Amino acid sequence: MQEENIENPEPVQEVETVYTGISQIIEPAQNKVPFFAFNFNTLLGLILLVGLVVLYVLHFTGRNTQDTTIPLAVQKSSGKQLSVVYVNIDSINTHYEYVKILRKDLESTGKRLQTEVLAEQSGLEKEASDFQRQISANAIPEDKAKVIYEQLMQKQQALMQKKDRYTQQIGEQEMGMNLRLVDSVTAFLKRFNRQYQFDYIMAYKSGGEILVSNDTMDITKSVLEELNKEYQQRKK
Repeated sequence: MQEENIENPEPVQEVETVYTGISQIIEPAQNKVPFFAFNFNTLLGLILLVGLVVLYVLHFTGRNTQDTTIPLAVQKSSGKQLSVVYVNIDSINTHYEYVKILRKDLESTGKRLQTEVLAEQSGLEKEASDFQRQISANAIPEDKAKVIYEQLMQKQQALMQKKDRYTQQIGEQEMGMNLRLVDSVTAFLKRFNRQYQFDYIMAYKSGGEILVSNDTMDITKSVLEELNKEYQQRKK
């Protein structure tokens, strides 16, 4: 309907009808839901999704148990002992210092980009409001109103494109951080297991594939202590 009015100009007093839709196209900033949605509970969840529920399997016939203070032991049907433990991913996400740094960096970038977009949106809303007042007061000729309207629509489209581009940028940054975190924890667990030589180190997460766990097999506390210790040493 708007395009038809533009192609066939009507008298100035009817231009207001043509452009009243602009206030519906440009929504108020205060009603906008922040478009950068962070879900840091997904950090390390990639381990589960790519099949690393069991991070690795070591087949050794000998066991060095003198330093092993973490309970193990489930029995194979053959009677041979199998050592299985797990790490709570939710606790890693909450208490691993490296995760906190990643979260801080990602949130900082997100807030900066969101502030930029919302500032542009606020300016565009003001222009649209001023335009509507001019139309209502018949303060501008129809040919000029048409030009202004088209400019506002172009700005609106550019703003939407910027928002989509920034959202993609944040998503890529979050994925990169996820991969860095997975690499960090996986590499650590390989070193960690040189001492204990567990057969399986599994990833436990609320709502994940493992529905019930035995707390005596939880090595999360020991893993967190060593993870944070290594991280502090790397910072020096």
